Amino acid sequence: GNSLMSLKGIIGSLAGLVLVIILFYSFSGEEDVAGYVSKIRDERDKKDQFMRSEDSPLGAARANFQGLKYFEPDIRYRVDADLEPIQKKNVVVLPTSTGEENSYLEYAWASFTWEGKQQRLLLLEIMAAGPNRGKLFLAFADETSARETYGAGRYIDVNKTPGASTITLDFNLAYNPYCAYSDNFSCPFPPRENVLTFAVNAGEKNYH
Repeated sequence: GNSLMSLKGIIGSLAGLVLVIILFYSFSGEEDVAGYVSKIRDERDKKDQFMRSEDSPLGAARANFQGLKYFEPDIRYRVDADLEPIQKKNVVVLPTSTGEENSYLEYAWASFTWEGKQQRLLLLEIMAAGPNRGKLFLAFADETSARETYGAGRYIDVNKTPGASTITLDFNLAYNPYCAYSDNFSCPFPPRENVLTFAVNAGEKNYH
C-alpha cells in the first residue's frame, strides 16, 4: 500500500510541476511577445530619426516628414523557414525602377508554410562591386503590393549563416526601397519567384 501511496504522491507532484512549467512558459511567452513588440517599435523610432537626418533619402523634403506608416507588429509574421542552398547557381538579372539591370547570383531557397500553403522565397547574392558584394538580397511582393504597401515590392535584410539549415524571416521588419520616397534612386524589383500568394499584413506600408 505504501508504495502505491508514494507513487500517487510522485504523480501528484509531477502534475504540479508540469502545471508550473506550463504557467512559466505561457507567462514568459507573453513577456517575450511584449519584449519583441517593443523592440520592433524601437527599430521604427530609429528609422523615423534617420528619415529626419541629413542622410535621409527624402533630401530637402525631410522638413515635411510626418513619420513612416506600418502595420501593427504581429509575431505570427516572424517565420522560421527551411534553407535549401542552391548547388548550381545561375545569374539572375533584375530590372530596376530606373530601367537599369542588376545582376545577382542565386544563393538559396527559404521555404515555409503559411496557413497550410507552401511558400518559398529566392535569396540572392549581390554581385556588383562595392561594399555590399557577396551580401544577401531578399525582395518580395505579395497581395498587399500596390494597395497598402509599395507597388514595387519590399525588402527584408537577411544575413549569411554558413551551414545553417533554417533562417528566420521577419516580415515585421519588411521595409520599402528608397524609391518609395524619391525618384532619385534606382531600386531592383523582386524576382518573379518572390511574389507571395498571401497578404503580408506586416512591416512598412506605402509612404505616399
